[in-house]
Amino acid sequence: MSRIALRAGLGVMALLIALVALVAWRNLRGEDPLDGPAAGRAGTSAGTSPGISAAAPATDRAAAAGADAARIERGRYLALAGNCAGCHLAPDGTPYAGGRGIDTPFGTVFAPNLTPHPERGIGRWTAGEFWRAMHNGRSRDGRLLYPAFPYPSYSLLTRDDSDALFAWLRTVPPADRWNATHALRFPYGTQAALAVWRALYFAPSRFETDPARSEGWNRGRYLVDGLGHCAACHSPRNTLGGVAVEFGGGLMPDASWYAPSLTRADEAGVAGWPREQIVGLLKHGVSARGTASGPMAEVVFRSTQHLTDADLNAIAEFLSALPQTGRTAQTARPAWRELLEKGGEIYREHCAGCHGTRGQGVAGIYPPLAGNRAVTLASPTNLIQMIRQGGFAPATAGNPRPFGMPPFYQVLNDEAIAAVASYVRQSWGNQAGVVTQIEVSKIR
Repeated sequence: MSRIALRAGLGVMALLIALVALVAWRNLRGEDPLDGPAAGRAGTSAGTSPGISAAAPATDRAAAAGADAARIERGRYLALAGNCAGCHLAPDGTPYAGGRGIDTPFGTVFAPNLTPHPERGIGRWTAGEFWRAMHNGRSRDGRLLYPAFPYPSYSLLTRDDSDALFAWLRTVPPADRWNATHALRFPYGTQAALAVWRALYFAPSRFETDPARSEGWNRGRYLVDGLGHCAACHSPRNTLGGVAVEFGGGLMPDASWYAPSLTRADEAGVAGWPREQIVGLLKHGVSARGTASGPMAEVVFRSTQHLTDADLNAIAEFLSALPQTGRTAQTARPAWRELLEKGGEIYREHCAGCHGTRGQGVAGIYPPLAGNRAVTLASPTNLIQMIRQGGFAPATAGNPRPFGMPPFYQVLNDEAIAAVASYVRQSWGNQAGVVTQIEVSKIR
């Protein structure tokens, strides 16, 4: 490389570092690009309506009360759409009291108390301060929030939806529960580190409809990219926690499950599915094309089963229109004979009674393993977890008593789990990689 080219490269790098430093400095000072009158206005508390005084005619007060009730009900629905309780439900079951630890590669972040308790929760917050947290990722006192709270997705919410969600949270019973202190390794817990992360990966944004797309597609994108924050799990992350490829599939923050790609036909892409099958999976947790399990079963149970058919169809329309990358050619090396023989013995003893001797399953009860995308994922994480922990599809109105799989971690050791997983991944036409004992031990 010539000296001129080297100097040019160093100059570009220095410029990029300077730009990142400038944006990070502005983040620390609170100068968000979209901060302004609309973003920062205080708004109104639930239970009051702008422009309506206590001395107004009874008909006006009744209309205001009705508007408040409608807003609160919409906020309740939005909380379900965003699965807010998934993180903010306290370990003792108290709604929105926080306390759940969210493991990340950088340490543990604890979900805060969202109830209207004046000291422990958000009882002294205004609607404007709540909007700033959702839209700009800043707390009431201006501190930068950790992106384990998915404000990069929530930033797309409209101000009206943010206010409605805030109005609903104001109706939740106050919980006298202190927020836990995050346990993050240095320097990830510092405001400076968060400022740099935001400079690299975040800018407040607003949802813009695509006039070339249908109303359903736009509504589906608003729900998937915004409140649903689906990309937060279904995208791979780089070493600093930034999204590498949206919807490209990746390990959950604690690496315990793999969220499959929504853009790959051999993972979780639904481009070729009939619309009713996508809706059925989101509404009931089961369909002829698949069954929700692991963390996705919780999403269906707490969130998507409660959505309207119109919103579920909108989500299905958006997901089915995502660009697909096609199937990846399988180049897995065959397992050695002894491993397959041992795995086959374990399968016939513990698995064939439900899943069939040829992995065919039982329609509507036990899923087939032959040709099952969850079985043949490049990452064996989910298969290992299902063998170890077992699991049920979510209990929903359309499937109130789901059949489940018992856990085998007390029956099978890591070597046995690796053997039966390898057998399942390389039988009945399945062509996926061998599972090693080390892989099972690491997941455990």
